[in-house]
Parts: sequence; C-alpha cells; structure tokens
Amino acid sequence: MRSVHLCQTGYERFLAAELETIHGAQGVGAGRVERMGPGYVFSELEEGGEAWLWDLTFAHLTLLEPFEIPEGSVNAMAAGLLERLQADFRELRMDGPWYFDARVRQDQDGLARRATSVRQALAHKLKGKMGRVARLGTPELSPGPGLHRGWGMFFEDFSRVFASSRLHFGGQRRMADDPAAPSRSYLKVEEAYQVLGRGPLEGETVADLGAAPGGWSYSAARRGARVDAIDNGPLKAGAVDHPLIRHLQEDGFRFGRGADDPPYDWLFCDMVEDPYRILRLLGQWVERNWCRRFVLNLKFGRTNPVTLLQAVAEFRAGPLRDWPVFRVRHLFHDREEITLVGSSEGVP
Repeated sequence: MRSVHLCQTGYERFLAAELETIHGAQGVGAGRVERMGPGYVFSELEEGGEAWLWDLTFAHLTLLEPFEIPEGSVNAMAAGLLERLQADFRELRMDGPWYFDARVRQDQDGLARRATSVRQALAHKLKGKMGRVARLGTPELSPGPGLHRGWGMFFEDFSRVFASSRLHFGGQRRMADDPAAPSRSYLKVEEAYQVLGRGPLEGETVADLGAAPGGWSYSAARRGARVDAIDNGPLKAGAVDHPLIRHLQEDGFRFGRGADDPPYDWLFCDMVEDPYRILRLLGQWVERNWCRRFVLNLKFGRTNPVTLLQAVAEFRAGPLRDWPVFRVRHLFHDREEITLVGSSEGVP
C-alpha cells in the first residue's frame, strides 16, 4: 500500500528510518521508502503496514493510497480532483465536519499560492455539485489521533498533486499560546493532551519532575489540577505563587512516593537529561505504581533517535505491557525530542 507521510521539515530522514527499521524489527509490516523531500516521505507499506500507522512517531499526517493528478492548469487540476472526490464520497456519509485542505513541500516559492488556488477552485466546483457536503469541509482535523475521512492533498511540486480520502492523523497540531505561561514548553504539554485524548482534570494530582520554570505545572494548574512542582530552580510567570502549585525544591531523580502515599494521577517530566536515564526513571514510577498517566519528553540531540525509538519499543513490551494506552510522537512544538504519553486506565 503506497502512502505519503507528512512531518516537520528537517525530520524526514528520521521518519524514513522509522518506516524501514523500527517496525520491521518488531516483526510486522515494514515500509520501503520510495523518495523523500522537505517535510514528506513516500513509502510502500508491506502487508499489515496500515495496522501500525498509529505507532509512527515522526509522521503528522499520512495520505493512504493517494492518487496523482497529472500536470495541468489550476482549473484542470480542480476538475480532476473533483471527479475522484465525488467517486470516493459516494461511499461516505458526511453528516459532520470533514477535513479538507492542501499541504505543500516547503522549499518551492509560490507553491503554497498554487495549492490555495487549486483548493479554492475545487471548493467552488464542489459547492455546485454537493452544496451541503461542501459547507462541512474544514482545514481543521478533529481532535485525537487515528483514521479520518476527508480530503487531503499534497503538492510535491507545481505539476504533481496527490490526494486521498483516507487520512491517518497522528494527533499533532499547533497550539495557542498563553501570555501567562512561563515558557514555550507549555505548548508541548498542551499538544500532548491532544495525542493522549485528555488533559488533567479539576482535583487531579500531578508530579512535575524538573518543573522549572513551570510551563507544564502552569498548564495543569490552570485546568484545576493540584501540582507538586519538583525542581531546585525557580518558577516563573504564571507558575509563581499559584494556589494550586506547590514548589518542592528537590532533585527530580530522587523524588518519589512513600509506602502509604496514593499514586499521582499524572507524572510530568521535561528534564534536559540523557534520554535513557529519563526512560529508566519512568520505568521506576510505573513499576512502583506511583502514577496513573504520564507525559514525558526524551531529548535526542546527542542520541540517534531511531536507536532511541527501538529502546522505547522494548520499554513498551516491558514495564508498560499492561498499559492500554501508550503513544510516542514528535510533536508540532517539539524540537530535538520525542514525547511519550500513556495511561494505565485507558482514555478518558
């Protein structure tokens, strides 16, 4: 099954290695990479490959079995896209919003303008043929990872556009900033909630290891959770003197629970440390039942991320083998890091 996977520009080589290496090593369908460019990878998935699209870390959006529209004018491309869209949508019942947008490779000036022109021409034609359905089209993907029905287009260049009505979304998305947030890391944990399926609720408890300057603690507290922010460093901005944040000046690696202490509802960890050490720390918290859910970052700036992902896969088969929810993503707001989310109780 041929697919095109879209990711952050600059990370396509890691996505390609993940497609060809990680899942093949796990004994399931692997992907053969055809070609790649800024922010995208074309691959051919072997039998069973679709089943593990859910587990891809670096792919943000995948177009499954896309078809190609040949070179032509804006109007000709829109007409060809409309013909195929109508054929695909005959088998679908569109009663609510559906994804309708175009994405482009990032290194060609003017390509985004052409994609916008084709999308607008297609929307105009669709309105004339399927007015009710056309009004429900939106460039916003519905929350949560998984298979989505809609119409995704990818412009590899001015003469090649690929489109599909079968889309796999990893859950990554741009988040709105909060002026009171102590740091941009606030955006990462807000995005991680989208991948997991929910965030902290009012009255839940959170342990934030390495909390300073407090972006993740602030995120949980503004939702009504009670947070223990563990860090020897100072908190800043909205995290300072927040009534729901207790600042404990301790080492995050030494902090833990007593024998009679209930588990935290959430473990947060965004420390700039060796990723394998952080993974071992998570294992300690999971094996001792100190938390029910977690959001955790692993920094791979000095580590091969593909090797790290293989270690994460082994970790999943060990301490997390009984956890029903575990996902690993390179988020929209991540840099040289990957984000792990998990829940021992399912979602929500």
